[in-house]
Amino acid sequence: MRILIASDNYPPFIGGAHRQTQLLAKELFKRGHAVRVATLWHSGLPAVESDEGVPVYRLKQLKTQLVGGKTGAQEHQPPFPDPVTVWELNKVIAEFQPDLVHAYGWYGYSVAVALRGKKIPMLLSARDYAYSCATRTLVYRGQEICSGPALGKCLACAAQVYGAPKGWIAALGVAAFKALLQQRMNGFHNVSTYVGEIAERDFFGAEHQAPIHAVIPSFQADSETREHADTETLQSYLEKLPREPFILFVGAIRRVKGIEQLLEAYERLDAPPPLVLIGTLENDSPQQFPPGVSVLEKFPHRAVMAAWERCLFGVLPSLWPEPLGSVVYEGMSRGKAVIGTIPGGHADMIVDGKSGLLVRQGETDALERAMRALLTDNDLRERLGRAARERAELFRARHAVPKFEQLYREIIASASTASHRPPAVVGVK
Repeated sequence: MRILIASDNYPPFIGGAHRQTQLLAKELFKRGHAVRVATLWHSGLPAVESDEGVPVYRLKQLKTQLVGGKTGAQEHQPPFPDPVTVWELNKVIAEFQPDLVHAYGWYGYSVAVALRGKKIPMLLSARDYAYSCATRTLVYRGQEICSGPALGKCLACAAQVYGAPKGWIAALGVAAFKALLQQRMNGFHNVSTYVGEIAERDFFGAEHQAPIHAVIPSFQADSETREHADTETLQSYLEKLPREPFILFVGAIRRVKGIEQLLEAYERLDAPPPLVLIGTLENDSPQQFPPGVSVLEKFPHRAVMAAWERCLFGVLPSLWPEPLGSVVYEGMSRGKAVIGTIPGGHADMIVDGKSGLLVRQGETDALERAMRALLTDNDLRERLGRAARERAELFRARHAVPKFEQLYREIIASASTASHRPPAVVGVK
């Protein structure tokens, strides 16, 4: 097949969606498909390059066409069709002639317009809540899980997060162009069961029949290369880790990730081991950290995985309903018990009490009890770790990529025959 993957996110910027776009493209290429990637242009990066055989096109948007961009800064696609992006997408599509375009994020609005008048089918991926929530988090005013979109409250919530008028524009764009995506896409992919439930509630609704759809989680490569090159650089990162066993958090160090609840629960523990926070500091990150807490920024992925191997267990206490959270199965793949939260995608990976522990988001007391249990009961920690390693194997390319291929073929066949098949559901149980 000839697959064009169009995404908001791609390396060298760091993030789960960035890594997944790259990994899916490379895995499809290795399996013999012709693959191209279209993503955002960033100052200082080439407009076209080959990423291990996969051509990557970085396309400008109206803002970067007019004023350029700041080198090293990550650009963001607007929640509406961007005329410059549409123009450049049309050129890529005309040259490549894909059998299907697989779009993720707000890039999907421009893809939908670029495909107008063409018989090329479109698969839309939901890796967060971007198609119904302007902040993409499903958290209302930073306090509670949103009960569903309504223009007035979305305007107020987005303005609180982005400021006005930027937040108003985002909320209006998401609301106004929902129908564009619904009408143009031929298939819908959810990264977790929970994301699928929210899409049915907030994006499709009772008045719109979902197209062919699938639940296919993010995944790791089947064989992870133990890189020996530049060992000295890797060692320089590992030397920043505590020498004694430690508790590990990986992710953005911000409120929505439950960092305040984590620090409070940690301070309640009796003579706890060090707590290591690997991630990025944000505007809402704590200004001070308790004794015993280390904050490590700009860790490359292989250094993060090495940190997982050295830690006691992981704690990922998100306040927002995580769409999935690839960091969870990465820790599990290293034989580590992970404490996650519900509701959200963590429940697709962690079987509570069997391959990890789940607590309700925002419940500091429950988080403290879970951390204390893993610290004081070595047998429990090791048993959960063994089961976690086994379950993490479900989140490998050999399981996920054939499901994407099956979904692509069904969408292409359905589009070519204009048939109305019942929705196909694929998932991890």
